[in-house]
Amino acid sequence: MKDSYEYSDHHLKLLQLLEENPNLSQRDASDVLGLSLGKVNYILKAFLDKGLIKMNNFRNNKNKLSYTYLLTPQGIEEKARMTLHFYEKKKKEYEALRAEVEKLGESLETLS
Repeated sequence: MKDSYEYSDHHLKLLQLLEENPNLSQRDASDVLGLSLGKVNYILKAFLDKGLIKMNNFRNNKNKLSYTYLLTPQGIEEKARMTLHFYEKKKKEYEALRAEVEKLGESLETLS
């Protein structure tokens, strides 16, 4: 996205979850992600406002609170960008950690 909105790991995980299971309830998403129901609702509203998801309620459904969350083409693009961003972030963290472990290993060798 071109604006300054910052996404967290939770945003990406929620988009992935909705893509895998569009009928997932907010409460179930909350349980799976370990987030409060309010936080999931807040993120979903942000997704709706940004046009990343569509929300459908089927009129013939007996459970009127049941919705389907569908990623829009823009949502699919944004999920791909988020995935790349978090991959690059985690790769840098991994490389820094690996260098630290190697340095610690070298320190241990000099102590022996």
